[in-house]
Amino acid sequence: MRETDRELVGLAIPALGALLAEPAFLLADSAIIGHLGTPQLAGLGIASAVLLNAVFLCIFLAHGTTAAVARRAGAGDLRRAYTLGIDGIWLGVSIGLGLAALGIPLAPILVDLLGASATAAPHAVTYLRISLLGLPAMLVVLAATGALRGLKDTRTPLLATGLAAIANVPLNLVLVYPLGLGIAGSAIGTVIAQAAAAAWLCAVVVRGARRNAASLRPDRPGIKAAASANAPLLARTLLLRISLLTMTFVAAAQGDVALAGHQIAFTLWYLLTMPPEAFAIASQAMVGQALGAGESATARAAGRRALIWGLGSGLAMAALLLVLRPAYVPIFTTDAAVRDLVWSLAVVLAASQPIGALLYVLDGILIGAGDTRYLAWTMLVALVVFLPLAGAVLVTEAGVVALWWALTGWLLARQVAVALRFRSAAWLRPGPAA
Repeated sequence: MRETDRELVGLAIPALGALLAEPAFLLADSAIIGHLGTPQLAGLGIASAVLLNAVFLCIFLAHGTTAAVARRAGAGDLRRAYTLGIDGIWLGVSIGLGLAALGIPLAPILVDLLGASATAAPHAVTYLRISLLGLPAMLVVLAATGALRGLKDTRTPLLATGLAAIANVPLNLVLVYPLGLGIAGSAIGTVIAQAAAAAWLCAVVVRGARRNAASLRPDRPGIKAAASANAPLLARTLLLRISLLTMTFVAAAQGDVALAGHQIAFTLWYLLTMPPEAFAIASQAMVGQALGAGESATARAAGRRALIWGLGSGLAMAALLLVLRPAYVPIFTTDAAVRDLVWSLAVVLAASQPIGALLYVLDGILIGAGDTRYLAWTMLVALVVFLPLAGAVLVTEAGVVALWWALTGWLLARQVAVALRFRSAAWLRPGPAA
């Protein structure tokens, strides 16, 4: 048990650091561009919404690659494990190039669809077009990170993304101000930093592939197989985005105060998912390798320990959320009405933390086991449960607090469905492939 705990924590802590490094890019860009003016900052907000949605939809590159690589590594077939990692990277390159080729000419249309003002739109288009050039690198980072996680290496992704996020700050400052490139300079700096992270991670994967005689060439059947295997995770992510966009739509219909409070609550919720998500990532690798080695009992035991750690992190986040309300609520807003709303929303967020924490780890366990079709179906069922709840909030104008209680119900529906799966033996399919 102690050995399992040490391995879980040893994998989870670097994974958490890497998760926290990702928002650092946007925070740095926001702080630097914010001093250029409000139109520039608004343009960044619009462009970032497009980019973040594109990257979020491709998160399957990390999760799916982790599970596939972990299975083969657990079975002792490192050659095939690295081959799957290389296939994932090539899939990321293919998707990134395709999205960039599509998005660059469509940038003005995408910006208009998101309602950019006449003053913000030119800045949004500039930032978006340059940033799309770096999209292949962003997706390569996801795939390479997934491959390394599958090999139980979470430290290398932390170093690569962490140092890239740090280097992004001085690089952007120089390009934006002394060189006078404005918002374009910020986009260029971020693309360079992300490309450096992608190159670093690829070099590590390629070195391992060569050491184990794995092919580095693009393999069309392998790439197609990776895309097919990841289709359920993509469907799951799309359904998740529908749920979250529904929340934003309902909150916006409640008025500006409700929308502002919702945005703050969503920011807090996103940040607080990261500690349990780190244990979910650790469980993906540990469960995948255990099943690859044919050790079903070890996989179940690792899952149980991950759930305990995940629940502990969720309870800790809930306590901090309540105790620190006097400190963080004033930071987000000076509007008294919004402050009062966030004060109440913090109670709902705290109640949802243990539920969500268990859910994220359960998801990680089943992803590591390759049980992604079940996860896609449960997400669909949860959406069917959530939409009437959100609709009732909209029709009755019950308010954004009720909306977040509806989200808690959405989390609970998913958790129950996935917990029942975990208790069964249906996900315990040992062997080198799920």
